[in-house]
Amino acid sequence: MNIYDVVRKPLVSEKTTLEKDAKNIVAFVVHRDANKIEIKAAVEQLLKVEVVNVNTVNVAGKVKRVGKNVGKRSNWKKAYVTLKKGTTADFFEV
Repeated sequence: MNIYDVVRKPLVSEKTTLEKDAKNIVAFVVHRDANKIEIKAAVEQLLKVEVVNVNTVNVAGKVKRVGKNVGKRSNWKKAYVTLKKGTTADFFEV
């Protein structure tokens, strides 16, 4: 799996923006089969930063309905990546 398959996109929300400013933690949507070692290597290569820690969360897809039809969104994986102090990752400049 190459680095662009591992890290799908940055997860930008109010919560992740606050964590980025306060604790230097950034969040990404990652491939469901990616492990912490692959995520760490991919983020270090993509953003050219030093990663201290990686935490992952498997997010269950929501059940949605439209009229009488019921469907389910796909499950996905989220990774919280802690960066070394003094380094920053700006997604919009990369």
